Amino acid sequence: MGNIRRSRGYSFEHLLVQKLNNKNWTARRLGGSSTNLPDIIAVNNMESILLSVEAKSGTGDNLYVPGDQIRRCVEIKEMFREYKSKHVILAFKFMTKRRIKIKGTLSYGSRKLKEYYKIADKYTKYDIPPTIKCNYFGKTFEIIDNKTSLCRLKDYNMPFLLR
Repeated sequence: MGNIRRSRGYSFEHLLVQKLNNKNWTARRLGGSSTNLPDIIAVNNMESILLSVEAKSGTGDNLYVPGDQIRRCVEIKEMFREYKSKHVILAFKFMTKRRIKIKGTLSYGSRKLKEYYKIADKYTKYDIPPTIKCNYFGKTFEIIDNKTSLCRLKDYNMPFLLR
């Protein structure tokens, strides 16, 4: 199961890097948790924009980003002070295959593929940010001391989505 999750995560990260790499943008996978770095860093040097990205994908109805992973993105964002626009982006991909548990048995159904890109810049001032949960409908929540509250992170228009 762990290899499947890792493979799914790698595929999403790889796809994001491919979509981000174009005439104005350069993006690279950094290795994520194994290197204590964000999953992806992307820059547009023409417009002085930096994105530090943590990517999550899965078959469940909720995806989670632990606070330490958000902190890594913040640290990279703060390293590059010369960029005029810098953002911590949480990328969520809900797969078309949906995991369903019925009477203790795991099975899968189908649903529409959904992707969300959320700005998490507000966590710059936190020593350790809260865990962030995103549901299939794109609503975001903070989890602090096992209490969940709506946090309404704003959507980010990724460069490859702009027309």
